[in-house]
Amino acid sequence: MKAIAIKDNIYWVGGIDWDLRNFHGYLTQRGSTYNAYLVIDKKITLIDTVKRYLCDEMIERIQSVADPSKIDYIISNHVEMDHSGSLPILAEIAPTATILTSPSGHKGLTAHYPSGLNLKAVGAGETLSTGAYTYHFVLTPMVHWPDNMVTYLPEERILFSNDAFGQHIASAERFDDEYLLDIIMQEARKYYANIVLPYGEQVKKALAAASSLNIETIAPSHGIIWRKNIGAIMSAYADWAGNKTSDKALVIYDTMWESTRKIARAIARAFENRGFRTLLMSLQTNHISDIMTELVDAKYICVGSPTLNNNMLPTVSAFLTYLKGLAPKNRIALSFGSFGWGGQSVGQVEEVLKSCGYAMLESIKIKYIPDADTLNRITEKLEKEIS
Repeated sequence: MKAIAIKDNIYWVGGIDWDLRNFHGYLTQRGSTYNAYLVIDKKITLIDTVKRYLCDEMIERIQSVADPSKIDYIISNHVEMDHSGSLPILAEIAPTATILTSPSGHKGLTAHYPSGLNLKAVGAGETLSTGAYTYHFVLTPMVHWPDNMVTYLPEERILFSNDAFGQHIASAERFDDEYLLDIIMQEARKYYANIVLPYGEQVKKALAAASSLNIETIAPSHGIIWRKNIGAIMSAYADWAGNKTSDKALVIYDTMWESTRKIARAIARAFENRGFRTLLMSLQTNHISDIMTELVDAKYICVGSPTLNNNMLPTVSAFLTYLKGLAPKNRIALSFGSFGWGGQSVGQVEEVLKSCGYAMLESIKIKYIPDADTLNRITEKLEKEIS
């Protein structure tokens, strides 16, 4: 396995996880990469590592351009083990290497690897000279852990962006001009929706810091490296962090005997009639991470469940728990569902949606099986309420 040149003396040496299908609770249908970067200079520097079970692959790639034992510095931009998992092995291979990390990263790596690593904390604005290159460290806390930082190499105008701007894609291609841009952007959107979404305000600060840098290449910790479409991904991040929504409605539901599904369709018809881009998403056939990807720019969130044993269906409960954790802001929501006698589910759904801070439309609660007239009334009434 070979290193892949990004620029002269700068190489991608990461690992490709072709089989990964679940990461942090969301589906990664295209697998992923764990990106690490090697910079050859008077002092050799490795930026991030890979998940532990891909360490041999990374070492083999490093060996194709340099002796791993000669690594002088390892920059650890993020503590999470998909990036730091190989540090103990590298510490044995290159025992004199200094591991540079943020102050919070120092605490986190010490907790993760108590046997001891040769750690040094670097603060915001600090630099490291290795000969021809100077590394600038920019702290980006809570994008998406407290320890996060990014590293900028001004001589080559490369931003090693850690989890920001990443995507879960396993591919032989390394650069955005070698792969289908629509797929890259879709996976970047999914990554943002399921990992970074709660931290929009912190992302804005990171984007402001990045805007002052002359960036020619963005090298993230997952997926494709950006060198042609930097403007596109920066603009998308600005929209996502700014919580920009469109005339789009998601109708999300599960059903037992099709009654809640009928209500969902009546609701969807109202939004379609008002010209909204409308997605009808059954929790039986759509994974919650794919639903969250669509929620990034949706103005309306409609969630429905029948009542089962005085509760909502478990699939709906799981989705709402996931939604609440990611917490997209400033949406308008609607709860709906069918019931036989108790009917508690609709109120429970509404309670969770309210706790997310959403403005609420009047809930829709139908006993037994809604007939055509009832469904038409739902559509007509909702059309009047949609803005």
